[in-house]
Amino acid sequence: MTTTTTLAERLSGVRARIDAACVAAGRDPGEVTLVGVSKTHPVEAVQDAVNAGLLDLGENWEQELVPKAEGVAALGLAPRWHFIGHLQRNKVRSVIPHIASLHSLDSERLADELETRLAQANLAPLECFIEVNVAGEDSKTGVATSDVTALLAHARTLPHLNVVGLMTVAPDSHDDVEATRPVFRELRTMAHDLGLPQLSMGMSSDYLVAIEEGATLVRIGTAIFGPRRVS
Repeated sequence: MTTTTTLAERLSGVRARIDAACVAAGRDPGEVTLVGVSKTHPVEAVQDAVNAGLLDLGENWEQELVPKAEGVAALGLAPRWHFIGHLQRNKVRSVIPHIASLHSLDSERLADELETRLAQANLAPLECFIEVNVAGEDSKTGVATSDVTALLAHARTLPHLNVVGLMTVAPDSHDDVEATRPVFRELRTMAHDLGLPQLSMGMSSDYLVAIEEGATLVRIGTAIFGPRRVS
């Protein structure tokens, strides 16, 4: 990435690499949804991304998502917002009016809070991914692999939650992107065994491997928006 590339050019490059990875893996590029992660970037950057054809956007924090979603809506734009970070239960009420998908369902208590707030707001069932800490890293959120089945069973009793798949964040590959492959492969096997069709996995550093291992959504920030801004 050079300082002279535009967001539209970077987005086009990412899309081309996704398409090539799909073709190499014998997959239809239409199977993979690109979620652009606008973390730390302003409304203007989101506007540029949507105008360039990026309709799925992700945020990690409630305090960024809400004003950004409202600001983008005020411009007459309607991207599909994904909440991809850890969601605290006391933030559920403010987040759910803005999102079409939650990638970080990680406890029965969060599931219950979502159900309560979605029902109170008379909102449609929310698409959800169970976040799985496949590698068992202490620094990562998500449920242990041994707890996924129980959480899924509980979520399936809640009419306002629609669990469609699993999500994971792979360990930092430290320049060895192949180190992420076993994590993605394990998530794919788990989702298959549970009858879940969607896999949210892969970020700017490892999304090509994730696609090879079956990702249906990839969450790309830096490769599209550039380095995160420091306030």
